[in-house]
Amino acid sequence: MRPYHRVDVQLSKKERKQIAGMLNQGRESARVLRRAWLLHQLDQGQTAAQVARNLAIASKTVRAIARRWEEEGLEQALAEKPRPGQKRRLEEGQSQRIIAMVCSAPPAGQARWSVRLIAAEAVQRKLVPRVGRETIRVLLQSHDLKPWRKKNVVRGRTR
Repeated sequence: MRPYHRVDVQLSKKERKQIAGMLNQGRESARVLRRAWLLHQLDQGQTAAQVARNLAIASKTVRAIARRWEEEGLEQALAEKPRPGQKRRLEEGQSQRIIAMVCSAPPAGQARWSVRLIAAEAVQRKLVPRVGRETIRVLLQSHDLKPWRKKNVVRGRTR
């Protein structure tokens, strides 16, 4: 990586047309549109410092995107790079099947669902190969489910 990279972006007619279409339609994510706008401004002859000031981002970011355009092309300069971190433990379908299981009656002999019971039952029913209690807890919390509580209905007294 070079400590300082002079920014000189000269887009082709096809790239200019693609960027103009993206900016006019506005259907892309905000990050992609910001990168497109950045490349457009650099193509217009603005310096990295001017573009950084206009878009309220760091000059280093402007140079990095310009370098990526120069080395890898327009598509890679606009695209999101993969971010670090673990992949999700449950796929969407697995989560939905576990939620459906929790919304049904608990197994025979059990009064209500617990987080441990849900984890064990999901593995036993082969909804997932393995799952931890914390994963189940987070899943239930994100869906605002509390299956361990009984619903208490308050009724007025009848005479």
